[in-house]
Amino acid sequence: MSSATSIAPGTGRSSAPAKDRTSSEPTTTDPALVKRAVKAAALGNAMEWFDFGVYGYLTATLGHVFFPSASSTAQVLSTLGTFAAAFLVRPIGGAFFGPLGDRIGRQRVLAITMIMMSAGTFAIGLIPSHDAIGIWAPVLLIVARMVQGFSAGGEYGGACTFIAEYAPDKRRGFFGSFLELGTNAGYVAGAALATVLTTTMATDDLYSWGWRLPFLIAGPLGLVGLYVRMKLEETPAFKKLADEAEAKEKSFPKPKLKEMFVGNAQPMFLCIALVLVFNVTDYMLLSYMPTFLSEELHYDATHGTLILIGVMLLMMCVQLPMGLANDRFGHRWVIGVGCVGFLALSVPALLLIQQGSTWAIAFGLAALGLLLVSFTSSMPSTLPALFDTKVRYGSLAVSFNLSVSIFGGTTPLVVASLIAATGNLMIPAYYMMAAAVIGGIAVWRMKESAGKPLPGSPPAL
Repeated sequence: MSSATSIAPGTGRSSAPAKDRTSSEPTTTDPALVKRAVKAAALGNAMEWFDFGVYGYLTATLGHVFFPSASSTAQVLSTLGTFAAAFLVRPIGGAFFGPLGDRIGRQRVLAITMIMMSAGTFAIGLIPSHDAIGIWAPVLLIVARMVQGFSAGGEYGGACTFIAEYAPDKRRGFFGSFLELGTNAGYVAGAALATVLTTTMATDDLYSWGWRLPFLIAGPLGLVGLYVRMKLEETPAFKKLADEAEAKEKSFPKPKLKEMFVGNAQPMFLCIALVLVFNVTDYMLLSYMPTFLSEELHYDATHGTLILIGVMLLMMCVQLPMGLANDRFGHRWVIGVGCVGFLALSVPALLLIQQGSTWAIAFGLAALGLLLVSFTSSMPSTLPALFDTKVRYGSLAVSFNLSVSIFGGTTPLVVASLIAATGNLMIPAYYMMAAAVIGGIAVWRMKESAGKPLPGSPPAL
């Protein structure tokens, strides 16, 4: 197409002068550059969820190391409380990194979050035990978790934005689905490594040094991820804004936090609602179900972990095909199917899980996992399309992390508390159904964005 603006591989620079570019001129991006951008963004998400998997499945071990004087129950609760500390600072991280990404660029901020995330995880592996330094051990653990949470506040919104702004409009769903493929890959790797350590190592060795190994791996992985991200150029959409400002001989606009809210109330509320159904179901399956199986159904913890790892591998197999379905049928259709599915099948799936046999649990979790893919394959490409380019990173980061912190991260605690108060083991199903209703309303209110240019950006070919 003769009027298209091309992006040369490895440079990210427009082949047309900035003054000739308009918002209606299509942008074409080298396929190899798109693939590199997708890999770099997905790697950071994989690292974040690798830590989630390790921390979640080493909860009892970490409780013994950092809270040895407490009872076993108090150790688990204290460790989970430290885990939750990261969610308290995620909105703060989103409010800091989001506007920064709209001001200095997506690529630079994603490099910063990669450094902080890997440093926080690596630091956990270096913290002395409670026996060595006393109360300072859990204090340092909380500090490291808060560093992780602060960086995570800018990671997901930035990664979504980065992929969406690089991907061609007609394939944004497919390329966006790689982000959550990285999530599952990281979680599976973390859970599998933690399970191997707890089942093969002597207890004394695990408590003294074995638990450190998964966290120390984050160091070299972080350096690899940082190298990959530093080799990338800025997204075409952001460069367009910068070039237009340069052509008009003006400084690049510096969006402030309040500008993300002015005129963006409806998109932000839609984002919060979509993230709510996405994260409530996500944390219910990946974070709470192992606890539900062991604490409420008294199922063997190792067997439950292996079943869940198998479910996540199944989810990975259908993630990319569902990404293609987003491009073909639209985001509203795919997300809507997921909401209807959770509304109709949450109760049957949980009843199946409560049967207690290995195959019943596997089929029940697999049903929930396949429904969850409707969200994991859609959200990375749906959420960035809610916002204009000049405020996309900031608005997405703030609304995403508010929803995760208030609704997603609290899901295991709220559901466990409701079960304890009522004795009703069907609470998880009802909770997912309520989230599905809210998500369905958001789908009904949102506009279809699949195959269309991002707001404020030229068509991407």
